[in-house]
Amino acid sequence: MTDEDLEKICESGTDAIIVGGTDNITLDGVLDLLSRIRRYTVPCILEISSMEAITPGFDYYYIPMVLNSKEKKWMMDIQHQAIKEYIDMLELSEVLFEGYCILNEEAKAFTYTNSYLPDEEDVMAYAYMTDKVFHLPIFYMEYSGKYGDPALVKKVKAQLQHSTLFYGGGIETAAQAKEMKQHADVIIVGNSIYTDIKQALQTVRAVKE
Repeated sequence: MTDEDLEKICESGTDAIIVGGTDNITLDGVLDLLSRIRRYTVPCILEISSMEAITPGFDYYYIPMVLNSKEKKWMMDIQHQAIKEYIDMLELSEVLFEGYCILNEEAKAFTYTNSYLPDEEDVMAYAYMTDKVFHLPIFYMEYSGKYGDPALVKKVKAQLQHSTLFYGGGIETAAQAKEMKQHADVIIVGNSIYTDIKQALQTVRAVKE
């Protein structure tokens, strides 16, 4: 991403920038992006997907717990290892655990975490567990590149009493941003900042207005 595009994003009025991803996440890459974002006042969050790429300097650290993975390690074991290793560095007010539900079979994260595609009842049950069993601060509906189901997002939001609802996936236009923000507390715009930066920036204005 060019410095010019990054400046437009950081100065767009967005509430925060999340640094993360599935492929080729390296410490050098994270440090480079962090140093470029730090020229601006926007809060900066590291969503941890690689232990090797954890570094101080971010305002917050989000730790996904993939609820619909077939492997327990993506729900608990990797997080356990990270806490063992970094417990002395943890400032709890800066660390938030996310109940993560990946809802796109074609997403790299879906394959990487060996997830299964949940039906509506599964999603509602995961939301309930996040909110009332694990008491996690965030329930994240991750469609990753695919525009999701607004009706399901609305149902999930109605069930949550304590957890904040994050929605991510396929938001490219102002109209889509507006639609999903009617239900989700937070929307994440990702891929479109690389494919159509002008259109992606309009999503911020659409939500703020």
